[in-house]
Amino acid sequence: MPFFLVNSAPGSSARSQGGKQKKARKYATMKRMLSLRDERLKEKDRLKPKKKEKKDPSALKEREVPQHPSCLFFQYNTQLGPPYYILVDTNFINFSIKAKLDLVQSMMDCLYAKCIPCITDCVMAEIEKLGQKYRVALRIAKDPRFERLPCSHKGTYADDCLVQRVTQHKCYIVATVDRDLKRRIRKIPGVPIMYISNHRYNIERMPDDYGAPRL
Repeated sequence: MPFFLVNSAPGSSARSQGGKQKKARKYATMKRMLSLRDERLKEKDRLKPKKKEKKDPSALKEREVPQHPSCLFFQYNTQLGPPYYILVDTNFINFSIKAKLDLVQSMMDCLYAKCIPCITDCVMAEIEKLGQKYRVALRIAKDPRFERLPCSHKGTYADDCLVQRVTQHKCYIVATVDRDLKRRIRKIPGVPIMYISNHRYNIERMPDDYGAPRL
């Protein structure tokens, strides 16, 4: 015959065999703490109310204005000149291989000057992680004509590394075909972008006096 277990109410008390009354335990009971502003506390232990300071309307307001580098003439970087140091992205190397372009020669054809491709440790680590499929890109990245730039930060996310480097040092051109990276670089004044179009390299945000005109 089926039987059911009936739980007694938490407030009710049951008598044991010895006749003693058992009290139900109260769970999740917490001691209440006094507020620091309670009047029952001594005056020295009480939290003092904050006094609002009145602002002087005649006082001069101090503002922190971000300093722009003196090398910029509006949006153009006047300190850029040959030999050009060009930071290369992973996608830029891969698309150059697909377009059958020699990196150093095509850069010189674009800017009409000596170009030194630079590759950071983060970009090199990114290419190495891609595996055997990108072995040609890795071999190009290890070219002795490329200048290797060491990274001192944590992590190996190449986009953040490139953005941080060009923000600190305005002496680089960024070579990339990544739309998101281009959008981030365009927000930094004085940093030209090299990209691939019509099977050749083109450059944007660069004065027309330098290099090939944008097509």
